[in-house]
Amino acid sequence: MPPASPAAAAAYFRASLAFHADVSDVAGVLAAGGDPGFVVLDSRSAASWDQGHVPGAVHLPTALIPEQAERLLDKSVPVITYCWGPGCNGATRAALALAELGFQVKEMLGGFEYWAREGFEFETWQGRERPAADPLTAPVDAADCGC
Repeated sequence: MPPASPAAAAAYFRASLAFHADVSDVAGVLAAGGDPGFVVLDSRSAASWDQGHVPGAVHLPTALIPEQAERLLDKSVPVITYCWGPGCNGATRAALALAELGFQVKEMLGGFEYWAREGFEFETWQGRERPAADPLTAPVDAADCGC
């Protein structure tokens, strides 16, 4: 199978950026303080949320989005969904449910797994934790991966 034409590839990758957010980009905006211009939504179960979640995230399991999203979220504020990780399509299903309700939405690539693996602080019912960054997912001696 030959690759797409450069114009088709550019259109595809440009569109991909409109639908996806990178874990480190989300973390960087949140760390800057102030109004990030979006809300982060954890679409996992209560037990998963209790294991750890992005600080400041809204907890709304995917199955509850149709009945609760309009009460908990503002349609004028973009939503970034996440679930467990790259092997899970829960964030995709949550983003679809929100888009069908009229919300602006993106999916956070890597989910909670990569949030933790890249060494970003997360909350549990016991408090906040900051794991060491996994050198296979984040630079060890630099503040920026150069991507």
